Amino acid sequence: MPRNALSGRQRSGWRLSDGQHGHANGKDRFPRCFAVRCSDGCHPVSDAGIAEEKFPDVVSAKIKPLGGDRFDFDVTISSPYDTPSRYADGFRVVGPKGEVYGERKLLHDHASEQPFTRDLHGVTIPAGLGTVIVEARDLSYGYGGRKLEVALPGR
Repeated sequence: MPRNALSGRQRSGWRLSDGQHGHANGKDRFPRCFAVRCSDGCHPVSDAGIAEEKFPDVVSAKIKPLGGDRFDFDVTISSPYDTPSRYADGFRVVGPKGEVYGERKLLHDHASEQPFTRDLHGVTIPAGLGTVIVEARDLSYGYGGRKLEVALPGR
């Protein structure tokens, strides 16, 4: 990384944890570890510069009303860290106070299919509710990552 790019990061509020930057012996020197400031806190970043992902993100959700208080969901999830030993193992539809209306468990990794879409059919949601939250789950860390609040069609 050129020195001026790194200095620009420091000027904009990014900090290196070990304070090392710039050139050493005429070559660019990369810090072994640094933290990135972002909206939801600091995440460790590896030597490769990629933040460790602990949670899958919900990318999109399509909702189809079935009549009455029932809905079908097509949910797209991104978990680029997926491996057979650790992967996005489910998602759920919840209300504003955390009440769970439906959940889909996923039994294997989706490493070769990113992002991936799965469905959840026949979710019953109380009549007075106009929006729900869709969130994804990681096999090791549980629920977290980017959630998506979606409006229920016809409400």
